[in-house]
Amino acid sequence: MAALSGFFSHLYTMTIVFFTLLIIETIILLRSATATVCKTKKRLITTTQYLKLIEEQNPTTSYKKNHHHHHHNQQHHHVDEATAVECLVCLSDFEDGEKVRKLNCNHTFHKDCLDKWLQQYLATCPLCRTKVLPDEVVADFHQLQNQNQVEFDGSDEEMVFLLSALHVDRLFQWMFCNI
Repeated sequence: MAALSGFFSHLYTMTIVFFTLLIIETIILLRSATATVCKTKKRLITTTQYLKLIEEQNPTTSYKKNHHHHHHNQQHHHVDEATAVECLVCLSDFEDGEKVRKLNCNHTFHKDCLDKWLQQYLATCPLCRTKVLPDEVVADFHQLQNQNQVEFDGSDEEMVFLLSALHVDRLFQWMFCNI
């Protein structure tokens, strides 16, 4: 009689775990379905598209030292040393022919330094925090970047995995302890 009571106790526990997992899976399915509908309304921006938008609004130029201290030569797309002598992101002097990007606020940086800055932080000038791109564009870009991260974030899928592992462990304990 004790064995039968133990069997029904384990059966009851297993049923509770099974239905709990079933409810969690249903909730996850519903949440992912509604999230997909919401995401289709919003346009996510890839890194390539993001960098293209930066390039369109702040074109890359070649740095050219001008010993006569002439101002920015729009026709040849060069930045001379009268406007900037060093990149204030990496703190290195500009060299002839290096690709630089001059923002609308008139601050100049190495193209790669600024592009990395604009991807990692809000799209603002590293010095004066003037906006380089609209907030919506930056938010759409960062949303896609956050979706592509693979670290533990406490998501529902990982919770189900952990509960499943617990469920399987309890099942093995019950099967092998009752032999």
